[in-house]
Amino acid sequence: MALPPCFLLILLLILLPGPAVGLQGLGEGAEMAAGLPGLELLELPELEPPELDPECRRLLGAFAKGSAALSGCLARRARPVRLCQACRGHYSTLLGLYRDIALGNSSESHNCAKSILTSDRLQVVVTLSEFFNETWEAANCANCLKNNSEGLSNSTVEFLDLFNKSLTCFEHNLQGQAIDESPNNYTEVCKNCNGTYKMLNDLYNNLQKLNRHGSESGHSAHLCIDVEDAMNITRKLWSRTFNCSVPCSDTVPVIAVSSFILFLPVVFYLSSFLHSKQKKRILILPKRIQSNASLVNIQEKYS
Repeated sequence: MALPPCFLLILLLILLPGPAVGLQGLGEGAEMAAGLPGLELLELPELEPPELDPECRRLLGAFAKGSAALSGCLARRARPVRLCQACRGHYSTLLGLYRDIALGNSSESHNCAKSILTSDRLQVVVTLSEFFNETWEAANCANCLKNNSEGLSNSTVEFLDLFNKSLTCFEHNLQGQAIDESPNNYTEVCKNCNGTYKMLNDLYNNLQKLNRHGSESGHSAHLCIDVEDAMNITRKLWSRTFNCSVPCSDTVPVIAVSSFILFLPVVFYLSSFLHSKQKKRILILPKRIQSNASLVNIQEKYS
């Protein structure tokens, strides 16, 4: 049965104010609750990461600065390679900071190790420390430094001094000469710098031999990257750019022995020819011919 339109209109007027009144009542109830003690609305505190101890924060900041300084030094000294000479101070400082974080004796240091090194899966500080250690070991910088890493070893200082003298000699003898690819263009360089270059080359070979003997006791068989790169640069300049060569000290004995070995076949064949007797070809007559010839001789004798 259909309801009359006036009844529907009245029903809508009754229902529509309901939600507005309900919302207003809810707001008034909230305001009343806020005014009553013990009925305050709960507010969640702002969540913040746990703070580091002041000492741990200081160590972390120092490690960050040391990492930046060492990274910059390695990048700047990458070509020509001067890592071990220029960056040893930065590396020693960073190594000491990591040791203070990880191996401290106080309880605060152990707390720093736990909160800085192992508090997350990424372990940024540990990863950075491992990268620097691997780079330093790959460069074999320990073979250029003293045992306590306070400075360069005596042999390294001697080698670098000869290296600088060689470069100075090259530069001095190149003054006033036109640079081209002619093999005879750098005769002055080859003649005047031969002694310095030979001393540098001999010293490098001796250092390599000593290092190979030291490798039997657990040390690396390679020289540090600074020395290797310096020698490579010098050899390329000497042989490729200046087209020079170092005469070997054993040249005369080598030439004598080689000539003797090459001359041996000639001596052998000549002696064989002089001492061998050529056999003459002897004609051997058959027996029938020999008997007829003897018979003819007998007849001629008695005729």
